[in-house]
Amino acid sequence: MSFNIALSGISAAQKDLNTTANNIANVNTIGFKESRAEFADVYANSIFSNSKTAVGGGATTTQVAQQFQQGSLQFTSNSLDMAISGGGFFVTASEVGTQDHSFTRAGAFKVNSESFMTDSAGNFLQGFPVDADGNSTSVSLSSTVPIKIPDTAGSPVKTSNVGLQMNLNVGESALDPANFDPNDPDTFNNSTSVTIYDSLGESHIMTTYFVKPTDGAYTGESNWVAFYAVDGEQVDIDQANGGSYGVDTTGDGIADGTALAENASGWKGSVLKFNDAGAYTGSDPATVETVELGVNGANVLGPGADGTQKVTLGFNNPTQYASPFEVTELTQDGTTVGRLTNVGIGEDGLVTASYSNGTTEPLARVALVRFANEQGLTQVGNTSWKASLDSGAALAGEANSGTFGGIRSSALEQSNVDLTTELVDLISAQRNFQANSRTLEVNNTLNQSILQIR
Repeated sequence: MSFNIALSGISAAQKDLNTTANNIANVNTIGFKESRAEFADVYANSIFSNSKTAVGGGATTTQVAQQFQQGSLQFTSNSLDMAISGGGFFVTASEVGTQDHSFTRAGAFKVNSESFMTDSAGNFLQGFPVDADGNSTSVSLSSTVPIKIPDTAGSPVKTSNVGLQMNLNVGESALDPANFDPNDPDTFNNSTSVTIYDSLGESHIMTTYFVKPTDGAYTGESNWVAFYAVDGEQVDIDQANGGSYGVDTTGDGIADGTALAENASGWKGSVLKFNDAGAYTGSDPATVETVELGVNGANVLGPGADGTQKVTLGFNNPTQYASPFEVTELTQDGTTVGRLTNVGIGEDGLVTASYSNGTTEPLARVALVRFANEQGLTQVGNTSWKASLDSGAALAGEANSGTFGGIRSSALEQSNVDLTTELVDLISAQRNFQANSRTLEVNNTLNQSILQIR
């Protein structure tokens, strides 16, 4: 029996050595959790034996238990790298659409050829679907989907509205709008430009020129004339919106209205009106809308674009103060096809993509799961685990909620192995192995002595 006791001790020491060696080998493995070999004594007794004099039968390995304490964080320059600060596991799947999930703390993710976020083994990172505001539409493991990062965003939307807010300096020198020439800066006081888009997503530069008039029907300190151009080409204002531009509708030989905004070349603009406090009181025409850019107007749009495109200019409470010209707001509602420029991941796991057209889209929210008994998880390699009866079912949730930890982007969780402790354990396991080997050797010597008795 003593041989079996010694062999069980050798086997236990060997298991301890193997566990320690595996910990040391994975000291630089991202997301690795160290293991601990746990042992118990072997004892057998019956009702017919004297338990006071019974001897144990050696040692046995009861479990190699993984320790899930937090590893330290290593910061990187890759925004797709993620670390969980606190409890929880990332969810991955080997195929799109499968419910066979694996769980990991290793957050070294990348984008594959199909724009899905995957780990080094090609497993797909799972996330909760979100609405346009970034709110999760469902928080359950069965609703998770692979997170995909499109490299383009949306379809082109032609510009229909331009918003402009500015201050026009009341102290500017007065000029004659009839002499306005966009190529001569001495014929206008100020200008500003905005990029607009046609129906194909092609960009164009729309410029607004401001002239403080000297005389005519729009005379006065409180009036300004605005002319418009797209890509340097003349763009007239649609006269159907109330501007008269010197048209005689009553037959009295006098032009109606005050919108006599036209230069010597026939460029037609609008008149902006201000009161004696510098506040905007309206414009003439009341609605400033261009003519069709590609048909009767500037003809600046390329082949295939919607030639009937018009742009409505909204002057958002401009002012006329004794201060320099300043544009405080310049907006437009058109977009072109956007190209992926950046991916951001928040502490709550929300994945957002920024595109070259200025749009930012929420894509998904990284799913996390937790277990009642983490040590009951089944190891499957690649620093991943699967649920088992011992671990309990996976409970899904969002980062930074409940008992789930936060997600740190551009960071990785290092192995939680303490190398110094492992080296000490290695020496201890080696001594145990030597001691049990010596026990086996002594037993062998005693047997040899007994066999040699005559």
